[in-house]
Amino acid sequence: MSKLSQQEEKELISFIKDWLKSHGFNQKDLAYELNIKSSRTSEIILKIKELYKKGGMFNIAKNLIKIEQNWLNNIKNDYHDINQAQPYNQLDIDSLVNQINQDTIK
Repeated sequence: MSKLSQQEEKELISFIKDWLKSHGFNQKDLAYELNIKSSRTSEIILKIKELYKKGGMFNIAKNLIKIEQNWLNNIKNDYHDINQAQPYNQLDIDSLVNQINQDTIK
């Protein structure tokens, strides 16, 4: 595969920054997903160039789509965890009974 041109590189970085911002993520999140140690733009560019060498723009797009799907699945799972009703434990029940007793005395 040929190398990315300077223009393609600039456009990709601009796209990636906008893409991250639109999803509420940052370069550190992307670096984690790309399995690179540094979140610096230069390190992300190196990884993007590596992906390009292995399969061109298609490979870059495929990897970014995979990352986005992972993020969206995690958001969906977090949403379900937050909104799922938690069962009462014994302390909650004791507290509710005490509150009911206090309310009926008044």
